[in-house]
Amino acid sequence: MSHPPAAYSGRSNEDLDSRFARVVKLAETAGLPEVSLGTSYGTPALLVKGKSFVRMKDAETLVVMCALEEKEMLLELDPALFFETDHYKGWPAMLVRLGAIDDASLTQRLIAAWREKAPSKLSAGFSA
Repeated sequence: MSHPPAAYSGRSNEDLDSRFARVVKLAETAGLPEVSLGTSYGTPALLVKGKSFVRMKDAETLVVMCALEEKEMLLELDPALFFETDHYKGWPAMLVRLGAIDDASLTQRLIAAWREKAPSKLSAGFSA
């Protein structure tokens, strides 16, 4: 994974950085190809081929890209983990409570979000 840009280092606080480190570690362990560190809306993000697929909203919340149909199902299935605010209604992203989600479930969400944003050839060549 490439190093974060300078803007990342100066903008985030230690709490946000430590929680994001968990996300980065899980993405690395999953072996997601072509992932780089960056920022999105001023917070740490993971990108695939320059497109953000997950970012920190704040120290407690992760924004994860997902298909709208999947989002609706997950919001109903487990509102303790997954939620949205008015800002995300109708948008292919959902919010995840980082303190409530286990590593296996978070890894699943990272892989699914990566697949949403990765080019089709890259996604087709990856097996989790």
